[in-house]
Amino acid sequence: MSAHCHASACPTTARRLARDPRWRRRLWIALLVNAAMFGVELWAGWQAESAALLADAVDFAGDAINYGLSLAVLGLAAVWASRVAWLKGWMMGLYGLGVLAYAGRLAWVGSAPQPATMGLVGVLALVANVMVAALLYRYRSGDANARSVWLCSRNDAIGNALVVLAALGVFGTGTAWPDLIVATTMATLGVSAAWRVIAQARQELKDHAPTA
Repeated sequence: MSAHCHASACPTTARRLARDPRWRRRLWIALLVNAAMFGVELWAGWQAESAALLADAVDFAGDAINYGLSLAVLGLAAVWASRVAWLKGWMMGLYGLGVLAYAGRLAWVGSAPQPATMGLVGVLALVANVMVAALLYRYRSGDANARSVWLCSRNDAIGNALVVLAALGVFGTGTAWPDLIVATTMATLGVSAAWRVIAQARQELKDHAPTA
C-alpha cells in the first residue's frame, strides 16, 4: 500500500462507502432534512430580519446540494469523488465569504431581528442537524467527499446553537449585534472547513493521478 493511501484518501474507502447501503440511506435522510429546513429558515429569516437565520438557510441549501452530489458520485471511480469534494470545498468557501459580505451590509444599513422567531427556529434547526450529524458521525474519517459531508453537518449543529445564543443576545441587548456576530462566526467556520476539504481533495487528486 502506498504511503499516501491512508484511511482518509485510499481509493478503497470510496468503493467501500459505495457498497454500504447505510451510507446511501443516511445521505438521503440528510438531503431531505436539509431541504426542508432550508425552506423553514428562509421564510423565518425574512420574517425575523435575522442575518444569522438567513445565513443558516443558505447553509441548509448548500448542504442539500452537497448531499445530492455525494449521492451522485457513489459507485463512480474514486477520482470523481475527489473532484466533487474539491468542488464542494469551493462552494463552502464562497458561501462563507457571501455571508460575511451580507452581515457587513446589514451592519451598515441596520436591522431589527425578532428574537422569539430566531430562538424557536434555531432550536428546531439544532435538533435537525444534531440528528443528521449523529447519523453521519461514523463516516467522519472517510475520503474527502465523506469528510466534507461530516464537516458540513458538524458546522451546522454548531451554527444552530449559536443562532439560539444570538436570539438570547438580541433579546437581552435590544440590538442586532449578537445576530451579526453569529452570522460572521458561521461564515468563518464555513471558510475554515472549506480550506480543509479543498486541501484533502487536492492531495487525493494527486494520489489518483497515476491511475486516473
